[in-house]
Amino acid sequence: MGPFSLNSEAESSMATTAPWLTIIGIGEDGRAGLSPAALAALDRAEFVIGGARHLALAVPLSARTQTWPSPFAEGYPMILARRGQPTCVLATGDPFHYGVGAELARLVPVDEILCFSQPSAFSLAAARVGWSLPDCDCVSLHGRALERIVPLLQPGARILALSWDGSTPGKLAHLLTARGFGASTMTVLEAMGGPRERIRHVAANDLAIADIDPLNTIAIEIAAASDSRIVTLAPGLPDSFFENDGQLTKAEIRALTLSALAPKAGELLWDIGLGAGSIGIEWCLRHPRNRCIGIEERTERADRARRNAQDLGATALDIRIGRAPEALCDLPAPDAIFIGGGASEAGVFEAAWAALKSGGRLVINAVTLETETLLGVLYARHGGTMRRLAVSRLEPVGGMHGWRAAMPVTQWVVTKP
Repeated sequence: MGPFSLNSEAESSMATTAPWLTIIGIGEDGRAGLSPAALAALDRAEFVIGGARHLALAVPLSARTQTWPSPFAEGYPMILARRGQPTCVLATGDPFHYGVGAELARLVPVDEILCFSQPSAFSLAAARVGWSLPDCDCVSLHGRALERIVPLLQPGARILALSWDGSTPGKLAHLLTARGFGASTMTVLEAMGGPRERIRHVAANDLAIADIDPLNTIAIEIAAASDSRIVTLAPGLPDSFFENDGQLTKAEIRALTLSALAPKAGELLWDIGLGAGSIGIEWCLRHPRNRCIGIEERTERADRARRNAQDLGATALDIRIGRAPEALCDLPAPDAIFIGGGASEAGVFEAAWAALKSGGRLVINAVTLETETLLGVLYARHGGTMRRLAVSRLEPVGGMHGWRAAMPVTQWVVTKP
């Protein structure tokens, strides 16, 4: 529920209330594109709220009108105060596709809402460029970090991206070129569905178009070069992808650790002793809804992990600077926990274990004898599985080559009953 959610008594008393809130998706063709039923609901409303552009597209209006305030959420109490009275919210295209519809449905019982949708910007863009929408990756960069597109930059991918404003195509072209995708084709689709519609095609490394309308969507066909920096779908990204000071879970151990943590869609991980952030970052990359809270006591390491997360598009990594176990207080309960550093500190395991959800997984990697001894005690007490991981890499030895062994890692994996 949002900050203005109904209490159970109010929900019960309104259970039989007829729909009073209408959400209308309006396109660049304004009233001409609305169905007769949507027009009737709009003209019947006594109060209409929307963006200034939406209200201008919907004229003439006889109702009292209100542009969305800033911050946006301050508009919700205005709507809730009108329960039972004909009220209309104007939105762009499909209000339930990156729109205001889902938030309103958390505040108002769904049987009190009527929604008249139009094609989303994604649907319009796919139709303009002739792409199958289910085969496209769709992402919103409106009010969100540009780097969230990075995991989608796969060879041959077709991406539809909602822009924040007219500067987004240029920023995105720069990002693509810097990561080795400069040959990708970008199609900038402006003000689709109305008289101002314009479509332009350009290579990312030659974006020379100007005066881009703030209302634009970008279609990208990814062309990868041999040196493109691709965030692959498998865990265990190259160590070179992570800026670090030596405290980094190496690729082979990281892949096995992610497997042990067994991430599922939408889960929250605590990464205690974040270091370079590699475990938390790769956890977030497993699914767009995955989140991680990373605990790191050293500010310079936290800053470094933040840069790594941004570079790899792991925008759901939330870094907290502090020392466990004190820094674990008042955090949301995790679905999984990784302790890569500080496991032997007093109270760290106990605090983590107490917070872990039933059925949650906890993984500790140990490289010192002292921490390994602690894992033996914890294994005897809580069960789980233990394994020792040893990796050797081939390295030059003079004019020849030999195997150089990394420090072995003892890993304990346990599921909370």
